[in-house]
Amino acid sequence: MKIIFSHGKESGPWGTKIQYLAETARALDCSVESIDYQDIQDADERVSKLVKSLQNETQEYVLVGSSMGGYVSLVAASQLNPKGVFLLAPALYMQGYETADYALEQENICIVHAWEDDIIPWENSLKYAEKTWAELHLVNSDHRLVSVLEDIGVLFKTFIQKLKV
Repeated sequence: MKIIFSHGKESGPWGTKIQYLAETARALDCSVESIDYQDIQDADERVSKLVKSLQNETQEYVLVGSSMGGYVSLVAASQLNPKGVFLLAPALYMQGYETADYALEQENICIVHAWEDDIIPWENSLKYAEKTWAELHLVNSDHRLVSVLEDIGVLFKTFIQKLKV
């Protein structure tokens, strides 16, 4: 299985969270790819880039996105067929983003959001999870989620192991 990471607006393809989760994925015998969106500020242009990059993918894959990358991963999932989607403080229901109706038929979605997120309200993740029955974990951290990386790593490992069965 391949893990495809999409970073946030202010981050890069190999930020702290992605490096940590990529190490977890490799330990589970998954290959890892992280798309570089640093030259693209528009979230929906990032969605197009992700969809194009996976057009000919034959291996099963999981989309992982953080913040704006969470929006990118979820919107792309509606056009692709990922095995699952793992979202970290996803930028859902945010003003200025083109899509507000997200993939409702996608199975295997896990969301981690922080109670003290001052960038993207955790209530946005709750709103999506209520509509889709997505797995939702609210953690005691801020938007960056770096203080709870080990906890996220456990959730991610469990999520990937479940998908590999």
